[in-house]
Amino acid sequence: MEQFTESFFREAVLRICSSLDIDKALDSCLNYLQNFIPADSMHLSVYMPDVRMLRFVAVAGEARSRPAAETVQAPAIDWQAPENQRPGLPDLHVVNNPGKDPKVASTLQQLHLDTNFSVMIMRLSLDDRYIGDVAVQSRGTNRYSDAHGRLFVQLRDPIAIALANALKHLEVVRLNEVLADDSRYFQEELRAKKGGEIVGADFGLSGVMRQVQQVARLDNPVLLLGETGSGKGMIADTIHKLSHRSAGPMITVNCGAIPGSLLESELFGHEKGAFTGADRQKRGRFERGQGGTVFLDEIGELPLQFQAKLLHVLQHREIERVGGSRTLPLDIRIIAATNRDLAGMVRTGKFREDLWYRINVFPIMVPPLRQRKEDIPALVHHFLQRKSADLKLPFRPRLPAGALDRLMAHNWPGNVRELENLVERALIQSSGSQLDMDLLTGNAGGVHTAAAPGAIDPAEDFPSLDSICARHIRQALDRSRGKISGPGGAAELLKLHPNTLRQRMDKLNIPYRRRH
Repeated sequence: MEQFTESFFREAVLRICSSLDIDKALDSCLNYLQNFIPADSMHLSVYMPDVRMLRFVAVAGEARSRPAAETVQAPAIDWQAPENQRPGLPDLHVVNNPGKDPKVASTLQQLHLDTNFSVMIMRLSLDDRYIGDVAVQSRGTNRYSDAHGRLFVQLRDPIAIALANALKHLEVVRLNEVLADDSRYFQEELRAKKGGEIVGADFGLSGVMRQVQQVARLDNPVLLLGETGSGKGMIADTIHKLSHRSAGPMITVNCGAIPGSLLESELFGHEKGAFTGADRQKRGRFERGQGGTVFLDEIGELPLQFQAKLLHVLQHREIERVGGSRTLPLDIRIIAATNRDLAGMVRTGKFREDLWYRINVFPIMVPPLRQRKEDIPALVHHFLQRKSADLKLPFRPRLPAGALDRLMAHNWPGNVRELENLVERALIQSSGSQLDMDLLTGNAGGVHTAAAPGAIDPAEDFPSLDSICARHIRQALDRSRGKISGPGGAAELLKLHPNTLRQRMDKLNIPYRRRH
């Protein structure tokens, strides 16, 4: 008998430890146990001390359809109760007639089993800590004897160790899946982001950058206002990079690009089986942004019914995945952006007033390009350098004479994005070392030039003083053919000391070019 016991223990343990996949290991163990114990199915569950419940993690045998881990739970057995104490087998509870044990019957009915069965439930512990239960179940009543129980309890420690190892393995797998998922997501984000440099930070955007410096290191919401293509996304990136959250993720959400039916799932995530097609759990954009920043671009496009849910997130810093019941705390900073008149939308009932007050804590107005034309030369040179590299051109084409003046005379309704696209189009269509003037500033680009040099276009907003000064200096440089000092130089024409002129050219980002 002793030899049989040792052989039983050894063979059963080999099967329990045969795989880190707890389903396969449990199935192998059940196949062996069926030679000695009545067993049609076997269930393994983990104990959750916070709620004193058991969560099923593996099922083998006839009850093959494993219940969802987060939806099917059962109350744990009170192992200290006298009725659950078995002489000689203190960690084993045997039910040979469930109809006479309502608690056990209620628990196992969650697995869709009828009451015509017998079951042995064994308590699992490690280091005197209760970690879960394992149960074998057989069709029919009065199937289990004390001899069956003595065989089963021999496997208590190896099954407990297998459960602990399997849970650790499942956690490692889950974390690897999370990392892989994050890697794919952020690779896509990186491919979508270009550049990263704020051109005009010292000139047209200097006021904006002062506000960015003031608010970046705080955690309050920021609202970026401005026309489409004015660079709100780049400002949001800069706020994130200057904040204490810079080591965390920067998640961008284009609120106008996500269909309303998918918005909740996209932002909050969903559980497996939450709706048709939800074949796996998915983390939403807010959850991905933990420890970092979530940028809600075009927030004015959010449907009114979803605005209330966003308000709850801002107020309580928590979410629930679609189809889930667990509350997930959030540690994120919200930056929102819009090109719409949110205050006007509040008045017409198209935007919630309470949400408007939540996001409008620190508004920053990003000026359109026509109000900071002094940035155009630097932007053009920046785009020429970057786009030439993106297009893998063997050289960087030069700007034709007078191109910058003609570009600065345009009204730029599409802002920085329009200028960027114009430069890229000219680079694609150009065949020589110098950009074609017509391609860069003609009808192909839709550029509108001024009626006369130095004249103020009535279609433009009133230009800034720096813009007028820059234009005046360029006209003097054109007349002097790029000469700054000496007789006939631009400094003489402008009645300035040459060093003073050079300082102003540096400030306005006007390049030095001597033409012969």
